[in-house]
Order: sequence, then C-alpha cells, then structure tokens
Amino acid sequence: MSHQFSDLGINDHLQKSLDDLKMSVPTDIQVKTIPVVLNQKEDVVVLAKTGTGKTAAFGLPLLQLVDVSKSNVQTLILAPTRELGQQIYNNLVTFAADSPEVSIASVCGGIPIKPQIERLKTPTHIVVATPGRLVDLMTRGAIDVKSVQYLVLDEADEMVSALKDEVDVIIKAIPKTRRTLLFTATMPGTIKQLVQNYMSKHVVHIEADMGTVGHQGIDHQYVVVEPIEKLEVLLHFLNSKEGERGIIFCKTKAAVNKLAKNLAINKFSSGALHGSLTQGIRDRIMDQFREGYIDILVATDLAARGIDVKEISYVVNYHLPDTYEAYVHRSGRTARAGAKGLSLTILQKEEVEDIADFENELGIVFKEFKKADAQSIEENNGLLWARKIFKTKPNREVSEDFKAKIKTIFHHLTKDELVDKILANYLAQNHTEIQKPEVSKKHKKNQ
Repeated sequence: MSHQFSDLGINDHLQKSLDDLKMSVPTDIQVKTIPVVLNQKEDVVVLAKTGTGKTAAFGLPLLQLVDVSKSNVQTLILAPTRELGQQIYNNLVTFAADSPEVSIASVCGGIPIKPQIERLKTPTHIVVATPGRLVDLMTRGAIDVKSVQYLVLDEADEMVSALKDEVDVIIKAIPKTRRTLLFTATMPGTIKQLVQNYMSKHVVHIEADMGTVGHQGIDHQYVVVEPIEKLEVLLHFLNSKEGERGIIFCKTKAAVNKLAKNLAINKFSSGALHGSLTQGIRDRIMDQFREGYIDILVATDLAARGIDVKEISYVVNYHLPDTYEAYVHRSGRTARAGAKGLSLTILQKEEVEDIADFENELGIVFKEFKKADAQSIEENNGLLWARKIFKTKPNREVSEDFKAKIKTIFHHLTKDELVDKILANYLAQNHTEIQKPEVSKKHKKNQ
C-alpha cells in the first residue's frame, strides 16, 4: 500500500516543504520510523543502509516535536564527520522552510569555533554536531545540553569505533530522561554494547526492507590481480568509465595521496580526500566533485562519510576494507535514489577467500569481473600516453628558431604519417607490441 506523509502524521507546514522538494511518497524506513518517533516514548534503534532516506525519517518528526515556545536546545543530532553533519543540517533547513520559528544550528569541526559560539547565544532548538566539536563547546560553557529531550546518533557504527570517548562524554552530560534514536547500517558488537549501556531496556527495533532498498541496484564485482598490475588494471577500468563519476577507496591517507598522484600523472580528472587535509581543501574538492569539475574522488573511509552525490556510477575498493560495515558504507555511495551502480573490489589472490565471508555476512553476491588481457592493457597504456601528450601545455620558452628547425624535419609528413611515427617510437621505447586484430582465413580469402 502506498503511503503519503500525511498518513504518517506529518503536519501541513512540513508537508508543504516536502511538496516543494517533490517528496511525495515516503520510503520504507520513513513509513516505519516517523509514526514511532511521533507517537511513542521508547528509544529507537534503526538498521538502515545509506541512501534509504534516514535523515527525513528522524528529521521530520523531530522538527514537528520542537516546542517553539521555548528557546533551549531540545534535540541533539550527532554525526561522525562534518560533511555528513552539514548534509543533515542542510536537509533539516529545507524541510523546515515553512516552519521559520524552528531554529537549527550546525556546530561541526574543521571550521572556526567563534562564529558557532556566537550562534549558540541565540535561541536554538536543534543542534547538528560532530562529537569532538560539541565536547569542545561544552567544555567552554558555550552550549547548554541539560534540556535535551532527543538524541540522534547517525551512522553510529562509525562513531562508536572512532569517536567513542567523545560520545561517552556527551551522553553522560545530557539528561537520562531523553529519548535516543540510533541509526546504523550494521550491528557490530560495539553498537550492541552502546544500546545496552546508554539506551532504555525497552527499545523499538526498526529495519528497512532490504528487498527494496540498501543494496538493491548495486552490482558487486571483484577482480583478481598481481600486485605489479594493480594500477594498470585500475587505469584500464577508469578509462572505460570516462565521463562517469566514481569514488576509489584506499585504507590509508598515504595510499590516497599516492594513487591520486598517479591519476593526476595520467591526466584523470580527480581529487584526494582524507582527514589530514584542511577543512577548506576538503570542502573545495567536494564542491568540485558535486558540480562535476572532477570525475573521480580518491578517499579514505571516514573522509567519504556524508558524500551524497546521486550520479556516482561506480565505487572501487582499491584495498579490501577491514570490516563489513566499511564495505556497506563504501558501496552505498553508488546506486542512490533508485539508480544502478557498480561496486568493484580489486583483490590479490590470497584475499579471494574473504569474499565468501562478505557475501554471507551482508547477504550479497559477488561476480568476478573479467580482467583486461595484456593486449588491452598495452593499448590502454598507449591511450594514456596519447592523452598526456594531448593535455601537455606548449612550452612558450622554446625559441622560434629551434621550433622552426623541428618543423622543417616534420614538414613533409601528413598528420597520419606523423602519428604513425610517434606511436612506433613510443612502442619501441616501451618494448610493447600492440597486435592488429586477427583476420579470419575466410575473410582473407574473400579479400
């Protein structure tokens, strides 16, 4: 049965904003979560993968539950990264476009704290925060969390692994009588422990219908490579995806930098994203990616949290992630908003046996991606070489006399002859051989 937001109890002001956003039919997780948040008193644990509409599932009812006659902080929403926090904040602001009396603030790390301190001096009902920055503001006495009625932990599986100490400090500082709404893509032991320690005994568990959301639309594939050919196989794959946008995940910041440098050398339109970059640089790269100025993002897991770009057609796991949760979040960057997408994992032989564990744990099926043969790799390397030449800027310091002498050597060659000679030189220098396509005996006979 198809639901409307009005069926779930959402008020007219919020419905008008949703109509303006062309959001008419709620997702499965919204249908299950919104009435529980609005009408019940228990804590809630929601198991839902990225791209299922989680922000509206908690954001809409919490906007509606704000008591605008009071000026204190009533709802606290924690996110593991500034990017995700900013995304949640922007969504809430658009949902509340026709509810101007509701005041929402974003206090995330990576940007100056003083404007945030000033902002919190004005009436604020909902605060979206990263744990580290919120603890800093609490320590400075810049925010009063003693009246918080609702605590949201979004992508909690990431927070309890990387930001557990800060989350502990925050939870101990807010009233025990608050309601906690926990959203997670997976249920590792750390999340179960957090539920046991900090949530009430009677918790409502909600799970998205994974038959209609989550992994649907994602084609999970893997390719087995020798270490020496890993980069070449990746470059061949990226060349086949020219003009499409994708994210490549690496385990470490050093690996991100190294791979991003290799992509730049080969003239791919790409940018690097990891936690050691300044927030200004991260914002600039994300803006370039969102607006289509760069096609490829090379990122670590945490840096890529909160990336919600609908036209991401593929994700590449350049390194197999350490956890099932990380794979869920990585692959969930593609196939958003009902689109299709590819999640390709590049493996070495000894890692192939791990694929069965990922399949069993996550309920997905991997197909083997056909690796490009040596001939295709050689041709691709030649194409990358040609692209480098094409994108090389002319050296304006070369003297006209010298340039004229070079032109004299080549002046009698046609364009085709010049290309043939340059290509022959490239192949000789690289000791590679690109074969002509085989012609069948029957075809030869008919010539």
